[in-house]
Amino acid sequence: MPGKKAPTKRKSDAIVEDKGPKKVKVSHRSHGKEAGQVLALGQGDVGQLGLGQDIIERKKPALVPLPEKAVQVFAGGMHTVCLSESGTVYTFGCNDEGALGRDTSEMGSDTVPGKVTLEGKVVQVSAGDSHTAALTDDGTVYIWGSFRDNNGVIGLLEPMKPCNFPVKVPVTETIVRISSGSDHVVMITLEGNLYSFGNAEQGQLGRVPQCFSDRGARRGLAPLLQPHVLHFKKKVSFTDVFCGSYHTFALSSEGHVYGFGLSNYHQLGNKSAAPCYFPMKLTCFRNSTTSWVGFHGGQHHSLCLDAEGQVYSLGRAEYGRLGLGPDAQETVEPKPVTGMEPACAVTCGASVSFAVTREGSVYAWGMGTNLQLGTGEEDDEWSPVKMTGKQLENRAVLMASSGGQHTVLLVKDKQES
Repeated sequence: MPGKKAPTKRKSDAIVEDKGPKKVKVSHRSHGKEAGQVLALGQGDVGQLGLGQDIIERKKPALVPLPEKAVQVFAGGMHTVCLSESGTVYTFGCNDEGALGRDTSEMGSDTVPGKVTLEGKVVQVSAGDSHTAALTDDGTVYIWGSFRDNNGVIGLLEPMKPCNFPVKVPVTETIVRISSGSDHVVMITLEGNLYSFGNAEQGQLGRVPQCFSDRGARRGLAPLLQPHVLHFKKKVSFTDVFCGSYHTFALSSEGHVYGFGLSNYHQLGNKSAAPCYFPMKLTCFRNSTTSWVGFHGGQHHSLCLDAEGQVYSLGRAEYGRLGLGPDAQETVEPKPVTGMEPACAVTCGASVSFAVTREGSVYAWGMGTNLQLGTGEEDDEWSPVKMTGKQLENRAVLMASSGGQHTVLLVKDKQES
């Protein structure tokens, strides 16, 4: 790790514009700004590629036929959600538990992009294994689908009740940022508070002790599924949050990194392999010569990004997901991933990793089984490989997201950049 330096204080990333009565607009640096086209690759046997009933696999990125340009795209476990530049949400893929948020009774309608009916303009979306969430520009969050645990469906906002269409999340504070894990959601409010709800089995909510983590024990599921604020001994103001599959990273305005959730392969960067049920200030991130700006997690590993564009990885090493070469072993502390230009974003699938560079390329590494890496082969990649393909020619990649078996990209023509 680089030499020590005190954490850098950060101004809040949240902005509120008062446009008059009942017209408060929220903004956050994570909200999509640049519009482009959506590409998909990997396995798509339940329509998560958005290419229709007859196309269930793509070895290289393929263009998804959206009716308008997109500013965000996220891959859930087996579905995809796109946010258009007009603030409209489109979804496609598996709708067994309502993750698409729309009627898919017409044959094949789940395999192509379809519009989700929502009140207000959406500025951010997120997706988990079987749920989707959307944040509107007035700070309201809507969610649909269901959370699951090791025993199956646990419901969404009410115990054992999935939601096939969007419902409003009951939070009195204004939300400026949302992030989804496999089966949990964490939100940041305008005041810098953290709220969480969903599955608590691995500690990913950061507010439920182990004795109540399994379906709430005698308390039941209701306290898990209703959003509640995370409490701290002293006031901590948060500026950003990033969910892995079963763990969570949060950045404070003071520049500290907090983590909670599953860490059985040390994917949180703490020495203990036990789940972390409450937020812990992660000491392994104190030694950077620059501030941390991005995180993401798969099932058992994490990627980190510093302000200089250097990518780091930690956690489980199998299948090459750390990008540290064929001799890599499980690591507790963030290790630099080399072989690519400075990055502007990192993202993970279950056992795969991606970095989007500042110059508009995307690098991939990890498990190749589902063709998610874009190499055209099923071989695992132990070091970063630049993704290529006809649809990537003369285009800059704006963002990437990877689900259980597929990967989606947001790209922009270079002459528009």
